[in-house]
Amino acid sequence: MYNPALAHFPKMTYARWQKMRVYFSDLKNIERAELSDLVSAGIEPQIAHEFIEWREANPTEKIYDRLKQEGITTVSLGDAGYPQLLAEISDPPITLFIRGTLPDPEIPTLAVVGTRRFSEYGQLACQQLIAPLARAGVAIVSGLALGIDGIAHETALASGGPTVAVLGSGVNRANIYPAAHRALSEKIIASNGAVISEYPPGFAPTQYSFPARNRIIAGLSLGTLVIEAPMRSGSLITARVALDYNREVMAIPFPINAPSGEGNNNLLKLGARVITSADDILDALHLGQTQKMVQSPLPTPSSPQEAEILAVLSRTPRHIDEIIKTTGLPGPIVMSTLTMMEIKKQVMNTGGMKYVLGV
Repeated sequence: MYNPALAHFPKMTYARWQKMRVYFSDLKNIERAELSDLVSAGIEPQIAHEFIEWREANPTEKIYDRLKQEGITTVSLGDAGYPQLLAEISDPPITLFIRGTLPDPEIPTLAVVGTRRFSEYGQLACQQLIAPLARAGVAIVSGLALGIDGIAHETALASGGPTVAVLGSGVNRANIYPAAHRALSEKIIASNGAVISEYPPGFAPTQYSFPARNRIIAGLSLGTLVIEAPMRSGSLITARVALDYNREVMAIPFPINAPSGEGNNNLLKLGARVITSADDILDALHLGQTQKMVQSPLPTPSSPQEAEILAVLSRTPRHIDEIIKTTGLPGPIVMSTLTMMEIKKQVMNTGGMKYVLGV
């Protein structure tokens, strides 16, 4: 049985762990191995020396105490609770540090990624695709980043579905990155979701940790959906590794003059699945049974004013001035009615006094 405390050693890579696993008949022996034993196992002498020094300065009991204080659990490769899809990739993390609850293994998982500098089109597409999937119980996996990642997590939560945030930092409260999404991480945990990382508590993100975490996002998921990505985007890294893992890659088409969607259109030219509805995603992932659950009925009006407003709204944002002009209703009536409809989640304000049907 692998000791998750060893994952705190900064240079404990998957390749080095594999060498140790082959050499030591009992993995507990790693905790007291001499330099010569580690070198015989195939560990570089300098790394072996650093490991012994680190081991002496970081007793296992101290590490476990910190995990307990932070409410962090662990699951290691080979453990019964380790996600099966993730175990299938070529370079799975040895240990996952977890705050919250991983989804049931029977629940289908979808990776959702996109740019931090999202457009209104990208935001609406994300909300309109993810909401019905989350309501049907599909677990949404993303990276907690600003932009599309955050929108995907928030939409899943608002729709009552499970969501998992994979970090390029430690999962302890002080190291949640970005700091602006610490509150969102707590909402995910409180809603029976999970915030996870291969990095131990206290780890600050680096330029290398984000590309590395992208493989976990793809590895945890049946497929990866790219919502919005320019040509140079970390989202495309996730798409590439998903292809390497023989997982489905999907993308939303963008207008040809939209720089923020150039990465999407290029993926589609290379053979990614075209996505224009939640049903397209379920078809791609062969989730026929779930498909019966994603249809969301249109809002039911509770007054003549609501009926008139619903008649002019769609999934495309319409400015309040256009709604007033088309319905012929007085401005104050439209304003007050829209406010009540927003509270009932019949409509959504996308910003700039523009409204769409609720998602």
